[in-house]
Amino acid sequence: MDFDNAGLQTGRLSASLNRAVLALDITEAVIEEAAAEKAELIISHHPLIWGTLKSVSGRRGEKLLRLAENGIAAISMHTNLDIAAGGVNDVLLGLFCAEAQGPLDNLGCGRLGNLEETMELSAFLALVREKLGGTGLRYYSAGRPVHRLAVMGGAGGNALEAAAERGCDTYLTADIKYDQFLLAAELGINLIDGDHFCTENPVIPVLAEALAKRFPDTEFIVSKKHQQLISFA
Repeated sequence: MDFDNAGLQTGRLSASLNRAVLALDITEAVIEEAAAEKAELIISHHPLIWGTLKSVSGRRGEKLLRLAENGIAAISMHTNLDIAAGGVNDVLLGLFCAEAQGPLDNLGCGRLGNLEETMELSAFLALVREKLGGTGLRYYSAGRPVHRLAVMGGAGGNALEAAAERGCDTYLTADIKYDQFLLAAELGINLIDGDHFCTENPVIPVLAEALAKRFPDTEFIVSKKHQQLISFA
Protein backbone atom coordinates (compact mmCIF):
# COMPACT_ATOMS: atom_id res chain seq x y z
CA MET A 1 0.00 0.00 0.00
CA ASP A 2 1.18 3.52 -0.74
CA PHE A 3 1.51 4.51 2.94
CA ASP A 4 3.71 1.52 3.67
CA ASN A 5 7.48 1.11 3.85
CA ALA A 6 8.03 -2.54 3.02
CA GLY A 7 11.41 -3.72 1.78
CA LEU A 8 15.04 -3.14 2.75
CA GLN A 9 15.19 -0.94 5.86
CA THR A 10 18.94 -0.87 6.35
CA GLY A 11 21.97 -2.81 5.14
CA ARG A 12 24.17 -3.37 2.10
CA LEU A 13 22.82 -5.41 -0.81
CA SER A 14 26.36 -6.67 -1.44
CA ALA A 15 26.71 -8.20 2.05
CA SER A 16 26.92 -11.98 2.42
CA LEU A 17 24.12 -13.83 4.19
CA ASN A 18 24.46 -17.05 6.15
CA ARG A 19 21.90 -16.66 8.93
CA ALA A 20 18.71 -14.62 9.42
CA VAL A 21 16.36 -14.13 12.37
CA LEU A 22 12.63 -13.69 11.73
CA ALA A 23 10.33 -11.76 14.07
CA LEU A 24 7.11 -9.79 13.87
CA ASP A 25 8.88 -6.65 15.14
CA ILE A 26 12.45 -5.40 15.32
CA THR A 27 12.67 -4.84 19.06
CA GLU A 28 15.80 -4.28 21.13
CA ALA A 29 15.55 -7.88 22.34
CA VAL A 30 15.34 -9.18 18.77
CA ILE A 31 18.44 -7.16 17.78
CA GLU A 32 20.30 -8.64 20.76
CA GLU A 33 19.12 -12.10 19.76
CA ALA A 34 20.27 -11.64 16.17
CA ALA A 35 23.67 -10.40 17.34
CA ALA A 36 24.03 -13.39 19.68
CA GLU A 37 23.13 -15.74 16.82
CA LYS A 38 25.68 -13.96 14.60
CA ALA A 39 22.91 -13.32 12.07
CA GLU A 40 23.50 -10.86 9.25
CA LEU A 41 19.81 -10.11 8.71
CA ILE A 42 16.54 -9.61 10.56
CA ILE A 43 13.34 -10.21 8.60
CA SER A 44 10.30 -8.60 10.19
CA HIS A 45 6.66 -7.97 9.44
CA HIS A 46 6.40 -4.45 10.85
CA PRO A 47 8.81 -1.91 9.32
CA LEU A 48 11.40 -0.29 11.54
CA ILE A 49 11.46 2.89 9.46
CA TRP A 50 7.98 4.39 9.29
CA GLY A 51 6.72 7.81 8.22
CA THR A 52 9.17 10.68 7.75
CA LEU A 53 12.58 9.89 9.21
CA LYS A 54 14.57 13.14 9.60
CA SER A 55 17.39 11.95 11.84
CA VAL A 56 18.90 8.74 13.17
CA SER A 57 18.34 9.56 16.83
CA GLY A 58 16.00 8.74 19.69
CA ARG A 59 14.69 5.24 20.41
CA ARG A 60 14.13 4.27 16.76
CA GLY A 61 17.48 5.75 15.74
CA GLU A 62 19.21 3.75 18.47
CA LYS A 63 17.85 0.54 16.92
CA LEU A 64 19.19 1.54 13.50
CA LEU A 65 22.57 2.36 15.00
CA ARG A 66 22.73 -0.96 16.85
CA LEU A 67 21.87 -2.82 13.66
CA ALA A 68 24.64 -1.01 11.79
CA GLU A 69 27.16 -1.53 14.60
CA ASN A 70 26.49 -5.27 14.55
CA GLY A 71 26.50 -5.54 10.77
CA ILE A 72 22.86 -6.63 10.69
CA ALA A 73 20.59 -5.71 7.80
CA ALA A 74 16.80 -5.47 8.09
CA ILE A 75 14.05 -6.34 5.62
CA SER A 76 10.36 -5.82 6.42
CA MET A 77 7.32 -7.27 4.68
CA HIS A 78 4.18 -5.50 5.82
CA THR A 79 1.02 -4.95 3.78
CA ASN A 80 2.53 -6.98 0.94
CA LEU A 81 2.71 -9.97 3.31
CA ASP A 82 -0.83 -9.25 4.55
CA ILE A 83 -2.22 -9.47 1.03
CA ALA A 84 0.03 -12.16 -0.47
CA ALA A 85 -1.18 -15.67 -1.18
CA GLY A 86 0.09 -17.80 1.69
CA GLY A 87 0.70 -14.66 3.74
CA VAL A 88 -0.60 -13.38 7.07
CA ASN A 89 -4.31 -13.82 6.40
CA ASP A 90 -4.19 -17.13 4.56
CA VAL A 91 -2.15 -18.59 7.42
CA LEU A 92 -4.54 -17.13 10.01
CA LEU A 93 -7.63 -18.52 8.30
CA GLY A 94 -5.93 -21.87 7.75
CA LEU A 95 -5.47 -22.33 11.51
CA PHE A 96 -9.21 -22.98 11.68
CA CYS A 97 -9.32 -25.42 8.75
CA ALA A 98 -11.32 -22.94 6.71
CA GLU A 99 -10.67 -22.82 2.98
CA ALA A 100 -10.15 -19.26 1.76
CA GLN A 101 -12.94 -17.99 -0.48
CA GLY A 102 -11.31 -14.70 -1.34
CA PRO A 103 -10.26 -11.42 0.28
CA LEU A 104 -12.43 -9.54 2.74
CA ASP A 105 -12.04 -6.12 1.12
CA ASN A 106 -11.25 -4.64 -2.30
CA LEU A 107 -7.63 -4.01 -1.36
CA GLY A 108 -7.06 -7.73 -0.95
CA CYS A 109 -6.77 -7.63 2.85
CA GLY A 110 -8.39 -10.20 5.11
CA ARG A 111 -9.86 -13.54 4.12
CA LEU A 112 -13.28 -15.24 4.09
CA GLY A 113 -14.02 -18.92 4.57
CA ASN A 114 -16.46 -21.48 5.92
CA LEU A 115 -15.57 -23.81 8.78
CA GLU A 116 -15.81 -27.50 8.02
CA GLU A 117 -18.28 -27.85 10.90
CA THR A 118 -20.43 -25.24 12.60
CA MET A 119 -19.33 -24.53 16.19
CA GLU A 120 -20.83 -22.80 19.17
CA LEU A 121 -19.02 -19.54 19.87
CA SER A 122 -17.72 -20.81 23.22
CA ALA A 123 -16.04 -23.75 21.49
CA PHE A 124 -14.63 -21.51 18.78
CA LEU A 125 -13.19 -19.12 21.36
CA ALA A 126 -11.40 -22.06 23.00
CA LEU A 127 -10.04 -23.05 19.58
CA VAL A 128 -8.80 -19.51 18.95
CA ARG A 129 -7.00 -19.51 22.29
CA GLU A 130 -5.41 -22.85 21.44
CA LYS A 131 -4.31 -21.89 17.92
CA LEU A 132 -3.12 -18.35 18.65
CA GLY A 133 -1.57 -19.19 22.01
CA GLY A 134 -2.58 -15.86 23.48
CA THR A 135 -3.11 -14.86 27.09
CA GLY A 136 -6.76 -13.90 26.58
CA LEU A 137 -9.45 -12.70 24.19
CA ARG A 138 -11.83 -9.75 24.03
CA TYR A 139 -15.07 -10.54 22.23
CA TYR A 140 -18.70 -9.71 21.62
CA SER A 141 -21.21 -12.53 21.27
CA ALA A 142 -24.12 -11.97 18.92
CA GLY A 143 -25.57 -15.29 20.06
CA ARG A 144 -24.77 -16.92 16.73
CA PRO A 145 -22.91 -20.17 16.03
CA VAL A 146 -19.71 -19.90 14.03
CA HIS A 147 -19.69 -21.10 10.44
CA ARG A 148 -18.83 -18.32 7.99
CA LEU A 149 -15.66 -16.68 9.27
CA ALA A 150 -13.80 -13.52 8.29
CA VAL A 151 -10.27 -12.85 9.53
CA MET A 152 -7.79 -10.02 9.29
CA GLY A 153 -4.47 -10.16 11.07
CA GLY A 154 -3.60 -7.02 12.97
CA ALA A 155 -5.77 -3.92 13.30
CA GLY A 156 -8.81 -4.77 11.17
CA GLY A 157 -11.73 -3.16 12.97
CA ASN A 158 -12.52 -0.90 10.03
CA ALA A 159 -13.48 -3.96 7.93
CA LEU A 160 -16.22 -5.06 10.34
CA GLU A 161 -19.05 -3.85 8.12
CA ALA A 162 -17.48 -5.59 5.12
CA ALA A 163 -17.50 -8.87 7.06
CA ALA A 164 -21.18 -8.45 7.91
CA GLU A 165 -22.04 -7.52 4.32
CA ARG A 166 -20.28 -10.68 3.08
CA GLY A 167 -22.57 -12.80 5.22
CA CYS A 168 -20.11 -13.66 8.00
CA ASP A 169 -21.44 -14.59 11.42
CA THR A 170 -17.99 -14.14 13.03
CA TYR A 171 -15.05 -11.78 12.52
CA LEU A 172 -11.61 -12.36 14.05
CA THR A 173 -9.13 -9.49 14.02
CA ALA A 174 -7.30 -7.27 16.55
CA ASP A 175 -7.11 -3.82 18.14
CA ILE A 176 -10.90 -3.46 18.29
CA LYS A 177 -12.15 -0.10 19.59
CA TYR A 178 -15.21 0.38 21.77
CA ASP A 179 -17.32 1.89 18.98
CA GLN A 180 -16.54 -1.13 16.81
CA PHE A 181 -17.87 -3.47 19.49
CA LEU A 182 -21.02 -1.32 19.58
CA LEU A 183 -21.31 -1.64 15.81
CA ALA A 184 -20.93 -5.43 16.04
CA ALA A 185 -23.94 -5.49 18.36
CA GLU A 186 -25.96 -3.44 15.88
CA LEU A 187 -24.90 -5.66 12.97
CA GLY A 188 -25.49 -8.89 14.90
CA ILE A 189 -22.05 -10.36 14.24
CA ASN A 190 -19.66 -12.12 16.63
CA LEU A 191 -16.51 -10.02 17.01
CA ILE A 192 -13.25 -11.37 18.45
CA ASP A 193 -10.13 -9.37 19.28
CA GLY A 194 -7.35 -11.95 19.15
CA ASP A 195 -4.46 -9.51 19.81
CA HIS A 196 -2.30 -7.85 17.16
CA PHE A 197 0.76 -10.00 17.82
CA CYS A 198 -1.15 -13.25 18.09
CA THR A 199 -3.13 -12.81 14.86
CA GLU A 200 -0.05 -11.95 12.78
CA ASN A 201 2.78 -13.95 14.32
CA PRO A 202 1.60 -17.37 12.98
CA VAL A 203 2.95 -16.36 9.56
CA ILE A 204 6.52 -16.05 10.87
CA PRO A 205 7.37 -19.80 11.13
CA VAL A 206 5.57 -20.41 7.82
CA LEU A 207 7.68 -17.70 6.20
CA ALA A 208 10.86 -19.14 7.72
CA GLU A 209 10.06 -22.56 6.28
CA ALA A 210 9.32 -21.13 2.82
CA LEU A 211 12.57 -19.15 2.79
CA ALA A 212 14.58 -22.17 3.95
CA LYS A 213 13.28 -24.13 0.96
CA ARG A 214 14.06 -21.29 -1.42
CA PHE A 215 17.52 -20.56 0.03
CA PRO A 216 18.85 -23.85 1.44
CA ASP A 217 22.34 -22.45 2.10
CA THR A 218 20.98 -19.88 4.56
CA GLU A 219 19.75 -20.64 8.09
CA PHE A 220 16.45 -19.01 9.05
CA ILE A 221 15.74 -18.76 12.78
CA VAL A 222 12.37 -17.84 14.30
CA SER A 223 12.86 -15.43 17.19
CA LYS A 224 12.47 -16.94 20.64
CA LYS A 225 12.65 -13.53 22.36
CA HIS A 226 9.68 -11.77 20.77
CA GLN A 227 6.40 -12.76 22.42
CA GLN A 228 2.92 -11.36 23.07
CA LEU A 229 3.22 -8.26 25.25
CA ILE A 230 -0.35 -7.93 26.53
CA SER A 231 -1.54 -9.90 29.56
CA PHE A 232 -4.97 -10.26 31.15
CA ALA A 233 -5.47 -10.18 34.93
